[in-house]
Amino acid sequence: MIPLSVPNLKGNELKYVSEAINDEWVSTGGSFINKFEKNIAEYVGVNNAVACQSGTAGLHLALTLTDVQHNDEVIVPTLTFIAAVNPVSYLGANPIFMDCDDSLCLDPVKLEQFCQTECQLTSDGLVNNNTKRVIKAIIVVHVFGNMANMEEIMNIANKYQLKVIEDATEALGTYYIDGKYKGSYAGTIGDFGVYSFNGNKIITTGGGGMFVAKDSEMADKARYLSTQAKDDTLYYVHNEIGYNYRMTNLQAALGVAQLEQLESFIETKKENYNVYKEHIQSIDGLDILNFNKDIRPNYWFYSLVIDESKFSLSRDTLLKKLEEKKIQTRPIWGLIHEQKPYQNAQSYHITNASIWIEKILNIPCSSNLTKEDVLQVINEIRNLK
Repeated sequence: MIPLSVPNLKGNELKYVSEAINDEWVSTGGSFINKFEKNIAEYVGVNNAVACQSGTAGLHLALTLTDVQHNDEVIVPTLTFIAAVNPVSYLGANPIFMDCDDSLCLDPVKLEQFCQTECQLTSDGLVNNNTKRVIKAIIVVHVFGNMANMEEIMNIANKYQLKVIEDATEALGTYYIDGKYKGSYAGTIGDFGVYSFNGNKIITTGGGGMFVAKDSEMADKARYLSTQAKDDTLYYVHNEIGYNYRMTNLQAALGVAQLEQLESFIETKKENYNVYKEHIQSIDGLDILNFNKDIRPNYWFYSLVIDESKFSLSRDTLLKKLEEKKIQTRPIWGLIHEQKPYQNAQSYHITNASIWIEKILNIPCSSNLTKEDVLQVINEIRNLK
């Protein structure tokens, strides 16, 4: 079987995890946690990083530090995994769903239109004319390793006094190569950024995440909240509500080894992407979705774009036929504003996302995928045509 996206564990993973076990530091303390935080911070160019149990936990911490409270509102994309939105609900706040552009990331044009025509800037902040609630923040998801238009989004956020939380859980290693934010990595431009190390991500700790912030003191506050808000660790004094969100030393040991290989993973994924792109675009009705030209993407996921009228097979039919050939693929997520928990939430002119979810099929993209594997996938697709 050729899987969709699996870990590549061929470096120092066993060595470092064995060191943690031999030292008997296996829980939420130990040298590998500090080392992993330091290495991630240096890699993406920030002063401070906080290792936590998941990307979702990191988003929850970011919203908490943004002072999102019960009955506030947060602008979120509808085309994303639901974990990007659920932390808004954890705090009793309300999501407002926004459409995507052709990068699959949040559409800055509709974001600007919404803030300008549907809201009013007051002394309390940006107020939604429909609900009379204050909008506190925007969650921007960098989908599949692509990057949202952060220059426009940050301009809008500054204009309307909104905090920006970057969900870079799919985009570790992606950075701008041109424009205002040239050299800036996904997750480091907004007020807060979050990465994920789930098993299918470009590097993994099995589960886990990382929180970064522009303000180093905010990162320290996130670390404090992630360790049950201990003000006195000996006598167990707690002056705030905290969370059990700290990454374990075993996970961090795995992460240190994985980060050592990240750039080589990206290079392999780039090479495989280019092979897919070259061959797939010659098949009538198919293409591979481009990454934005002003970024160096991490090439995390490859998106097959299907024009059913020309290719003759629907996305779901192609998925099933490839599965029969033992090739694993995946459709894009169901739109979040259509999910049962969020059907009564406000959404704003969702059109583009509804089109894209019918056209996209993610195809095998692991960093240990060989060129022969890639060509096999391509040949099976071509034969089905």
